[in-house]
Amino acid sequence: MNWRRNLWTLAFAVMLSGSSYTMVIPFLPLYLLDIGASPQNVNMWSGLVLSVTFLVAAVLAPYWGRCADKSGRRRMVMRSGFSLAVVYFLGSLVRNPLDLFFVRLLQGFANGFVPAAMAIVAASTPKENLGFSLGIMQTTLLIGGILGPLAGGTLSHIFGMRLSFVVAAGIIFGGTLFVGWLVVEPETENQSACQETGSILGDLKTAIANRQLVQMMLLLFAVQAVGMVLQPVIALYVAELQGTMDGVALKAGLVFSLAGIAGAIAAPIWGRLGQTRGFFKIMVIAFLGAGVFNLWQFFANDIYQFGVLQFLYGLFIVGVFPAINAIAISSADADAQGRVFGLTTMANQLGQMLGPVLGGVISSWLGIASVFLFTGSILMLLGGLVFFVFMYRTYPREQAQS
Repeated sequence: MNWRRNLWTLAFAVMLSGSSYTMVIPFLPLYLLDIGASPQNVNMWSGLVLSVTFLVAAVLAPYWGRCADKSGRRRMVMRSGFSLAVVYFLGSLVRNPLDLFFVRLLQGFANGFVPAAMAIVAASTPKENLGFSLGIMQTTLLIGGILGPLAGGTLSHIFGMRLSFVVAAGIIFGGTLFVGWLVVEPETENQSACQETGSILGDLKTAIANRQLVQMMLLLFAVQAVGMVLQPVIALYVAELQGTMDGVALKAGLVFSLAGIAGAIAAPIWGRLGQTRGFFKIMVIAFLGAGVFNLWQFFANDIYQFGVLQFLYGLFIVGVFPAINAIAISSADADAQGRVFGLTTMANQLGQMLGPVLGGVISSWLGIASVFLFTGSILMLLGGLVFFVFMYRTYPREQAQS
């Protein structure tokens, strides 16, 4: 088996998945205004339609993770990809905010494309190349995050949001076919035993007993919640900074892409540094840097300052994810990696569910700009906690370097 072919094929597919996702998600508040939400309740609807997907996905993530280990991770990638294509297409047909809410609920059942792809890469890659491979996967996901808002913003500006949903459906459909054609999934030694024993409840009990895995899940929950706080409000913040709604979809797409460009540049570097310098140390630096530049966005006076700070924020925040994933993977056996990604996905989705609700509440109560004070402070606090708990107190310094 050629692990490099799996890596680059799945990296490309994950890029397409990221593109299809970010073609529509950043612009949902604007779409809600188009389909009948009032300016007074658009923040509330934004939080609801974003959060419901993550709630359903979080509940189902351990089940899909176990299915990936039992029946094949490649099969889970294809199940998710084809289902997402259908859901995105349905998004183009909605007529009111309630319709969009139910479509987003269905999207929660279709989730799992990226975690299953990550699990295949983790199982295929030699241990000494794991940090690099996860960095590449994070990079291509971010490249998708660059291309998606640019394409979605342009399509929305010229043709309206509905075409963005149709194009997103076609992109994820094509990426799924690509995986089915080229990816060869490695078999693990204990896969047959996994098919016959255990349960989701057993997986959760095992995870709870694994101290390091639980700690990584909590970190993922926190960082995803902080990141998603911004999702319901950032396009509206761009409109606030420029003082008009004219061309806001295109400009918001450009701003979103700046963080993605920075992340795509930095992710492989963070992955290699984590492999050589220690993943805990890298997490501390990434959290603190992301927190500082995120908090500074509160003081942005125009869209240009905001864009520069988004770029600097993207350079740092991307370093967190390869580090957390690599540590989580190392805490489990190879035959359980699908379940590990299922559990970490559950933590991801719960954080992504909470974030938009917090963003909607904080922005409605204190204003959009105040969100950056909150998120920047939390990220810096996480950096301090990682240093104190993992590098200073709980683990010896030499373990922190592993």
